[in-house]
Amino acid sequence: MAKADPPDGRETSPYIAAILEHTPNGVLLVNKETRIQYVNPSFRAMFHCGEEKLLGERAARFVHCDCFERAIEAGGNLMVKENIPDHEVSFRVGLFPIEGEDLYCGIFIDISDEEAAKKHLRDLRAQTLDRAQEVISRQMKTAQEIARLLGETTAETKILLVKLMSLFEEEKE
Repeated sequence: MAKADPPDGRETSPYIAAILEHTPNGVLLVNKETRIQYVNPSFRAMFHCGEEKLLGERAARFVHCDCFERAIEAGGNLMVKENIPDHEVSFRVGLFPIEGEDLYCGIFIDISDEEAAKKHLRDLRAQTLDRAQEVISRQMKTAQEIARLLGETTAETKILLVKLMSLFEEEKE
C-alpha cells in the first residue's frame, strides 16, 4: 500500500499518521478551490488512483461529483451518497470544514458491497414477482379452459336431457 501524501509538508503525529495510513476509509483534504491537499492510501485504492499525482488536482476529477463544492457552498457539514458505475464504486462521504484552516475534509466509506447486495435483492424480488405473475396468468388460463369445458359439457348434458324429457313427454300423450 502506498504512503499517504502529506498535507502541505506539515508534521503529523505518528499516531494520527498511522490511523490515516491504515483506516479502511478514504480521507481527502481539499482547499477552498477544492484542490487536493492530502490523500490517504484507502482513497487511492477506492477510486483506483494508484500512484497518480493527486495533490493540487481538483477533487471532482477523482470523486466524480461536486460534493466538496456543495459542502463549501453550504459552509458546513454535508453527508453525501454517490454511485460511480464507471469505477464500480458506491460510497458515502462525510464532509466537514477543518476548524482554523481553509480546508475541508472528506471521509469516504466504500459501500459498494452493500449496494451490490441491495441490487441483487431488488433483482431477486423483481424476478420473483415476474414468476408469480406468470403462475397467476397460467392459473387463470387453466381456470378459463376448465370453465369453457365445463360449460360445453353442461350444454351437451342439457341438450341430451331436454331430448330425453321430450321423448318421455311424447310417450305420455
